Amino acid sequence: MNKILLLIFSLFISFNLFAQNEIEMADTLRSNGKIFTVVAVCLTILLGLFLYVFMIDRKINKFEKEINKK
Repeated sequence: MNKILLLIFSLFISFNLFAQNEIEMADTLRSNGKIFTVVAVCLTILLGLFLYVFMIDRKINKFEKEINKK
């Protein structure tokens, strides 16, 4: 019962968040041409995180193979 109430409550909150049509900061950044800088920084951070997770996964797989050989 608690899970259902939590689901309904979160749905109502998300509907309220989607009701906001104007975001002043995005309009200002778009008018100044800086929105592309923000998008580029966000993409760079995401790509860095994905690359980091990929490299960690490769290291863990190598480590698991070494342990399984012994």
